[in-house]
Amino acid sequence: MTEITFYTFADNPLDVARRVAAKAHRQGRHVMIYAPDAEMADTIDRLLWTTPALGFVPHCRDSDALATDTPVLIGTHATALRQADVMINLHNGQPPAFARFERLIEIIGQDEAGREQGRARYRFYQARGYALKTHDLRQPAG
Repeated sequence: MTEITFYTFADNPLDVARRVAAKAHRQGRHVMIYAPDAEMADTIDRLLWTTPALGFVPHCRDSDALATDTPVLIGTHATALRQADVMINLHNGQPPAFARFERLIEIIGQDEAGREQGRARYRFYQARGYALKTHDLRQPAG
């Protein structure tokens, strides 16, 4: 069953997504960044190209001809990923096909609307018996 991790109170949810994707890639995992909003997809794409300057993460859009050979995909077609390891949700609802992934990452910002949407997703997953973890990003790592 999919393990679901919530990162809460993120100052910059897209930077958290970038860091999680980079870490998963370093661990040899395949990552789907679920981003149905075109502007958000463009922003995370730019972040993965530029931040950090020497830490490029190989990625492309799920519609790209190289998608089947690329370990990190951005888009909405979860089946484009060859291996369903990690999905990072950048949408305000639960992504379709998340259950085929080993892990789902939910990143919740600090705005009240986003936090309420996050709570609704948490309740959705909890009611279906998924293993849930939460990391409060206001707390120092320890």
